[in-house]
Amino acid sequence: MRTRYYRSLILMTALLLGGCSTLERKAAVRSSDLSRAQIAGLQSSRYLIATTAGINNFVDDVNKMNQQLGKKAIDSKSNYLSLSGGGDNGAFGAGLLVGWTEQGSRPEFNLVTGISTGALIAPFAYLGKDYDPVLKKVYTQIKSSDVFKARSFLSGFFGESLADSSPLFGLISKYVTAEFLQKVAHEYNQRGRWLLIGTTNIDAGTPVIWNMGQIASVGTPESLELFRKILLASASIPAAFPPVMFDFIIDGKEFQEMHVDGGATTQVFLYPSAAAQRAKEIGVKRNTNRQAYIIRNARLDIDWQQTERRTLSIAGRAISQLIQAQGLGDLYRIYNITQDDRVGFNLAYIGSDFDFPHVEEFDTKFMQALYDYGYQRGRKGYDWSKYPPGYRKSIEEDTTMPPELLNPPKSMPQKSK
Repeated sequence: MRTRYYRSLILMTALLLGGCSTLERKAAVRSSDLSRAQIAGLQSSRYLIATTAGINNFVDDVNKMNQQLGKKAIDSKSNYLSLSGGGDNGAFGAGLLVGWTEQGSRPEFNLVTGISTGALIAPFAYLGKDYDPVLKKVYTQIKSSDVFKARSFLSGFFGESLADSSPLFGLISKYVTAEFLQKVAHEYNQRGRWLLIGTTNIDAGTPVIWNMGQIASVGTPESLELFRKILLASASIPAAFPPVMFDFIIDGKEFQEMHVDGGATTQVFLYPSAAAQRAKEIGVKRNTNRQAYIIRNARLDIDWQQTERRTLSIAGRAISQLIQAQGLGDLYRIYNITQDDRVGFNLAYIGSDFDFPHVEEFDTKFMQALYDYGYQRGRKGYDWSKYPPGYRKSIEEDTTMPPELLNPPKSMPQKSK
């Protein structure tokens, strides 16, 4: 019954769309050529982490950087920050970081990674507290018209997306300037700090990690445009926002890759487990004192909702639950990586106690309330979870904060769950 239903649904969709014209594009890069596809002048600008070659390239670049920096690359504590996707829920991560700054213990991060809304936060978190005002402004004052323009029904249905994301690209361009890139390049080249952003190559169905420090180091108008486009691509929700097209040349011929939200393949990442194993094999020297901080811009529990007996309602609810389950799986993956690689695991997330009404996407009142929620917890000293949800307790227990933790005194020491 279920199989016949899905077949009928696919058939109807094919019949409906079969006669529709599609937007033109250059030929996609074939899977066999992905490792050879490079943007002119930007070697080592990205890593295809689903391949052995991609893993090896990443680890080799890390090793090369460490050798260039010498002892200072490994003589102090290392801190890693991973920022997840979550749309306007990114207000939580922004508020937490700003509150953490004011609390006084926010470290400088040797590695910052971002997906989707986390990709938009990541460059500013990477450059530190001087950019806290930007995070606050963007995540408390923007409205939906600052992010997208809705298309007409016919234009959206028969085009490549339901909305136009040019306002978001304009917002990115406002803050990511040539001067901004110079600062990123300095931190990468002179101090060995890494900024990695994840997108999804939807042609190949694989995740791609971009080395933003290397891209910033090129220092050309083209590299600035690429830097901005990667941030846009990582936040481009498939079908809702247009995909971002990247041009490549292989053997003198022009090709394109279509990239969308990094959350289509993973909602948050630290580094591949295989990379840690490869680093051990070739003897890459690393700090023994390392801590990973993962900020999940979402709740861990699922919001209860009475689902209507309608196709779109049921499908939408099922998809949201798939995304929720994927996000929890990502946390377990990162936890396993940290345990195998002897890195401390620290997790922050939106608690079940936050219940401010969410009227629409990029609702300013909702974002302000969520920013304040994250900010207060960061300022008071966030009680980082040391395990993924459901690892030692039920998810219900893990996601229900006891009353004494909702408003802890400023002097309250951090606890391990």
